[in-house]
Amino acid sequence: MIGRKAWLFSYTNTGANASAILYSLVETAKANNLIVHDYIASCLQQIAENPNDIDALLPWNIKRS
Repeated sequence: MIGRKAWLFSYTNTGANASAILYSLVETAKANNLIVHDYIASCLQQIAENPNDIDALLPWNIKRS
């Protein structure tokens, strides 16, 4: 479980929000049996190439290698 001690480093609401988003992405990737590093890298690459196609970033739409 992520959180607990990690939340101690969220000094601002913005930082806590960013942490929650990242933790959600990581846990969703795990729940969908994706390699977390590859999933995050793929999301960042797709956002850079086509920022308007958010549906392609959903874990069940990611092509597994």
